[in-house]
Amino acid sequence: MYHLLKGLHEYLTRRNFSIIIIGLDGAGKTTFLEKIKTLYNDTPGLEPSQIGPTVGQNTMRSIWHRYYDDCHAVVFVIDAQDRERLGEGWEVFDSVLSAPQILNVPLLLLANKQDSPHSLSATEIRHDYETWDRHRREYARRRFGEDEEAELERRRQRIASLDVMGISALDGQGIREAVDWLFLRVQNSRRNVDDKSSKGGW
Repeated sequence: MYHLLKGLHEYLTRRNFSIIIIGLDGAGKTTFLEKIKTLYNDTPGLEPSQIGPTVGQNTMRSIWHRYYDDCHAVVFVIDAQDRERLGEGWEVFDSVLSAPQILNVPLLLLANKQDSPHSLSATEIRHDYETWDRHRREYARRRFGEDEEAELERRRQRIASLDVMGISALDGQGIREAVDWLFLRVQNSRRNVDDKSSKGGW
């Protein structure tokens, strides 16, 4: 998990936003962050060849929820070419969606590694998640007798602020578009408005 503090469009707004970047190990979170640094800061980020695996990813998952209350947006990065781990990714992603703290917080799902010819597109990633979610709901209904209408309403609320974009953190494809998306959403999100109201503006 990573925090982007002060970086996103600060040169335009001079405002600070807290955006967390999460996902499975190997999805490209650090590379994504370093590419943003390169594009938006005077000091370039690390080259991909200098980036090693982040230690303690599984342990860090257990503390993600501590950052939800104060974040202005959540970015979930998924490896779009690792089809064998998509199911695991959706399990983790679904746990993020289930957190009540991020209801109405902008949520961006990034289908990373679009530079690979084996990667699923953003549209295919969205479809894969929707298929996985439909099977999950059918299983829950059969096993636990959950009310389908109530579950559909919960799901509608949970994904109301979700968007899916394809990027390549390696070569920079889609990075600026993702940052622009975040910039616009955090400025207009309910949490941002509430923060302004409670603090008397910026």
